[in-house]
Amino acid sequence: MENNDILIRIKENYNELSKGHKKIADYVLSKYDKAAYLNASALATEVGISESTVVRFAYELGCDGFSTFQRSLQEIIQNKLTSVQRIESTSERMGDKDILSAVMQADYEKIKQTLEEIDRKDFTGAIDDLLDAENVYIIGGRSSASLAQFAFFYFKLLLPNVKLLLTSSSSEIFEHLIGIDEKTVILAISFPRYSKSTLNAVKFACSRKCKIIAVTDSKYAPINEYTTHKLIARSEMASFVDSLVAPLSLLNSLIVACGMRKKEKVKETFTQLENIWEEYDVYEKAEKKIEPKK
Repeated sequence: MENNDILIRIKENYNELSKGHKKIADYVLSKYDKAAYLNASALATEVGISESTVVRFAYELGCDGFSTFQRSLQEIIQNKLTSVQRIESTSERMGDKDILSAVMQADYEKIKQTLEEIDRKDFTGAIDDLLDAENVYIIGGRSSASLAQFAFFYFKLLLPNVKLLLTSSSSEIFEHLIGIDEKTVILAISFPRYSKSTLNAVKFACSRKCKIIAVTDSKYAPINEYTTHKLIARSEMASFVDSLVAPLSLLNSLIVACGMRKKEKVKETFTQLENIWEEYDVYEKAEKKIEPKK
């Protein structure tokens, strides 16, 4: 079962559900933005049934557990809710909670989940392709643009021909990509709400036989249909702001792994850069002040 079909699956199976399961279905269909952040016990309390009935409901829909069912609802929220609806959902869920603890704990859980679920073969394959590429294009739009800029800042120090393409202008995408071919690797970063410009760029790159590395939040993300390697980093919405902590950590790992493969070249590059930075006084020197003795 595809995660983003969960509400459709509930509607299609509604008439065959038991009385208790229909109560859950009615609640989820009318308040899925709230249900997505309730654990099995809390959802059972809201509906007025037993926790075991809620768990069986998830299995009845083809999920391999309640957590999968919950994640399916969260992905729908990320992709479909407007910013205003997200604010309302956040306000209702957070209430009087300690926001600092709630948000940072959620970020911690996303990094942990990403580490547990990442496909190591795809990760290694992505490193191989990046290091073998003649040209690398890093693509990201909307909230993913900040991740693309971070990746570009470091990859341009490691690889010979790296270009950054922020997909703010759909009409210019193809002008920048006109010369790409099978020796080009695309690092495409796409998180909800998914940018159509990024998707169009990936489609075009696929038609030119490029290798495409996707950094995204779900195996069901639109760009994954066209990708060579899928690097999944969890970014479920903790608030109306998308959590990009796990994606940033994943990109950081990718950069470090590439750097370690080219350790001697990296050392040479940074030795030259340190000399340049020193000569042109690029960085403020943080010298420790020595207090005069009294």
